[in-house]
Amino acid sequence: MKTSRSAPLLVTPASPSLQETEDPWRFDALGSVRSRDAVTLEALPRARYRSAFEIGGAIGVLTEKLQARCDALLSVEVSRLAQARAIHRCRHLPHVRFQVMAVPDEYPDQQFDLTLLSERACHWSPQELERAQQRILEHLEPGGHLLLVHWTGQSRDMRLNGHDVHDSFRRLSPKNLRHLRGEMDGTWRLDLFERL
Repeated sequence: MKTSRSAPLLVTPASPSLQETEDPWRFDALGSVRSRDAVTLEALPRARYRSAFEIGGAIGVLTEKLQARCDALLSVEVSRLAQARAIHRCRHLPHVRFQVMAVPDEYPDQQFDLTLLSERACHWSPQELERAQQRILEHLEPGGHLLLVHWTGQSRDMRLNGHDVHDSFRRLSPKNLRHLRGEMDGTWRLDLFERL
């Protein structure tokens, strides 16, 4: 699947409100996101990644930080308006690509040595989470890293909480993934895996 900044694919998100707001998750207003992002980047075991995939890039706050560790980075988001802000934020970074995409119904046709899933999985149904896990495993290189970061609370628009998502991936160990690190800090949880 070809991706580009000029011709993003529009997919209706699970929650219509995600299409209508430039910053549906209020990332610019939340100071806690900045410290969570620092811990997220510190959790990455490699200094550089050849090809990274960010599922749920939102307005690009973490994207802009993550790109410094990547030769190539593809960031996908379901909200066209949020992604427009991410594109603007990262406009000076030619190795960062964006696409409007609804994982797990769609997935890029390439291999990655890093997949970052941040917040998006809480909006999936259990069946969508299972499909996403299969697609992530199919497209994550052996030895590649999967980093999960999710809020552990619950809101009306969430189908799962962060613990549901992370525990589901933990159950893929030790057959498909090796769990390298787990961390909980207040209202969010981080888990790092390596593809076997």
